Amino acid sequence: MRLEGKRLLTIVSEDYDDLEFHYPIIRLKEEGARIDIASLAKGEKINGKYGLSTVSDMSFGDVDITQYDGLLIPGGWSPDYLRRFDDVLGFAQYMDKHNKLIGIICHAGWVLSSADILKGRTVTSTPGIKHDLMHAGATWVDEAALIDGNIVSGRRPPDLHEYLPMIIEVLMKQK
Repeated sequence: MRLEGKRLLTIVSEDYDDLEFHYPIIRLKEEGARIDIASLAKGEKINGKYGLSTVSDMSFGDVDITQYDGLLIPGGWSPDYLRRFDDVLGFAQYMDKHNKLIGIICHAGWVLSSADILKGRTVTSTPGIKHDLMHAGATWVDEAALIDGNIVSGRRPPDLHEYLPMIIEVLMKQK
């Protein structure tokens, strides 16, 4: 298993995109990664946009971000809510400062925009937020997925098959 020993944090709130949340967890666990789910409250049941749900392992306040190799942020409407929390912005800023993986897909770029870490970066997203990312200083491209240093960005659910191999690639290169 290529990601044995890697520990990832995914953050979530109501109206996350079901595929963008669950598929990466399944795929990365298949590679041996450990994934913790954080939300506003530990043990909270969170509903996705299309009928799936999950239960958080911990609250944002319980997270010790220094213990993680990467941060995964699913899309849907969840990122618009998540970016309102200083803890969440701090997670993204810490990961960026320490050159650790940040995976964003669809609307998840909103979190990095609010964390003020997109200046000079090249990312993709759903076209609906491209101007938000550009105004945050990013170069936006209409591609399925791409890597810019420690940030892996994906456009939408149909692009997950290109996004996840890039997540794995970045994680395997991290010390």
